[in-house]
Amino acid sequence: MPREYKYRGYSLEQLQGMSFESFLGLLPSRQRRSLNRGISDEKKKLIEETRHAKEGKLKGQIKTHARDMVILPYMAGLTIQVHSGKEFVPLEIKQEMIGHYLGEFVITNKKVQHGTPGIGASRSSLYVPLK
Repeated sequence: MPREYKYRGYSLEQLQGMSFESFLGLLPSRQRRSLNRGISDEKKKLIEETRHAKEGKLKGQIKTHARDMVILPYMAGLTIQVHSGKEFVPLEIKQEMIGHYLGEFVITNKKVQHGTPGIGASRSSLYVPLK
């Protein structure tokens, strides 16, 4: 039997039924302050798109540049494409992500893969002994 996930003692259904103000009281101070200071137009657009997607009215994908948006309980189960600085990376929102920022789950850099060193790779490789 899988264990049911709870956020600060509340199940997902309880969190979705809560008012916005009571949910804010559960968040850590950084996220709570971010939402209390006001929501930008970009974040409002994202909230509206996620609500439409939950109701089944939205056709297409949800794309956003708002990496500093806090993941809210009603977003669980959706796939949002978050901009990584170069491209949009699909992010499937799970219950465990509630209270975190979208940008935490989309990495902005890639692992560096250097080529093999050869002639001209460094100053020391300029010297090639002649035999």
